[in-house]
Amino acid sequence: MAKIPIQSAVKALLELQDEGKGGTLLGIGPMSTNVLQASFELARDYDFPLMFIASRNQVDLDELGGGYVNGWNQYTFVQAIREMAELTGFDGLYYVCRDHGGPWQRDKERNDHLPVEEAMALGQKSYLADIEAGFDLLMIDPTKDPFEIGKVIPLEKVIERTVELIEFCEKERQARDLPEIGYEVGTEETNGGLTSTETYETFILRLQEELGRRDLPMPTFIVGQTGTLVRKTEQAGRFSFENAADLAKMAKKYGVGLKEHNGDYLDDVILLAHIPSQITATNVAPQYGTEETRALLKLAKLEEKLKEQGLIGQPSKVKDVLLYHSIKSERWRKWMVGSQRELSVEEIVKDEELSSEILDIAGHYTFNIDEVKEEINKLYRNLSKAHIDGQRFVVDHIKRSIRNYVECFNLKGLTSRIKEKLNGSKNA
Repeated sequence: MAKIPIQSAVKALLELQDEGKGGTLLGIGPMSTNVLQASFELARDYDFPLMFIASRNQVDLDELGGGYVNGWNQYTFVQAIREMAELTGFDGLYYVCRDHGGPWQRDKERNDHLPVEEAMALGQKSYLADIEAGFDLLMIDPTKDPFEIGKVIPLEKVIERTVELIEFCEKERQARDLPEIGYEVGTEETNGGLTSTETYETFILRLQEELGRRDLPMPTFIVGQTGTLVRKTEQAGRFSFENAADLAKMAKKYGVGLKEHNGDYLDDVILLAHIPSQITATNVAPQYGTEETRALLKLAKLEEKLKEQGLIGQPSKVKDVLLYHSIKSERWRKWMVGSQRELSVEEIVKDEELSSEILDIAGHYTFNIDEVKEEINKLYRNLSKAHIDGQRFVVDHIKRSIRNYVECFNLKGLTSRIKEKLNGSKNA
């Protein structure tokens, strides 16, 4: 059976919401193969669609600098997902999605203050690889403009660049005779983000006008600010049910879904509120990487106990290498608060409490480093001598965190409900 395009799945979901049978799709940051495995096992057992959301820092062309997750480029990323689906016996719906695609979306491009033309060209090159590799959804995000830091980027400029990039992607897709893809637009940035229903509707209307003029498709998702914000390993924002419900209603009026970003570390009350507020999809990424780091640190503690009991020889140095490379990566800076962002690596190393905090935040950025991989494998070998499957524990630990979202977002059985809705529409 042909795969249901993400645009069709979302349209069916919008109808199901009105019947009280909806759910909130979960965009999962693909932090490792363990996260892929945990996701596929849960989606197989609970019958819901998967969305894997990869930023350009995580997955990109080798010539553009590659990605920190498994060293994946677009083609090897899609291949890894296919292989994991097969390995886990998953035959449901999954969608490969570009999160924050476009100009300046790699940290280096932004830090180097690349001129507009060069940044747009690199963004286009990355999108072209997404399209050729078989991505299902592309987020068009031209809002990381280094020349507008601290300012509200004019809406007209965002619309102009968004339309230009969609036009480029559609032209390249059609030239290759590839299936239709979905688009996600807007930004979750609180500074100049789409927070009010007035701005949100203005954005949709102007977009509809400009896309219509060029015979281009409307997006599948429009990102809106519901109040969520991730700092360190906590939800630092204030979720607004009213804002979420208003934006969702506004988006649905134009046949598109509201997408929420920064959905990590939300408590159950807020997660459950996603159903009545009719948020169509939510992205969660760093939380699942942090859960994997925590699982490895638990296993390292166990390893020490096994050594004390004489059940294993030399323990691994998992905690030490994770800590060293986490601090050295400096990727923790974006998640810190206030002046902590400016601390030097030397200052961090001297502060044991802060070092542990940074390991919790940034451990997952180091999983693809050879030294880290070697120590994790040594950890697993040691544990296996005591008949413990360390990798299985890590996957199950990640699953606990994802399962919470699955339950609260009413995802169980959603793939079947979407298929029934679409089959009913065909037969009507």
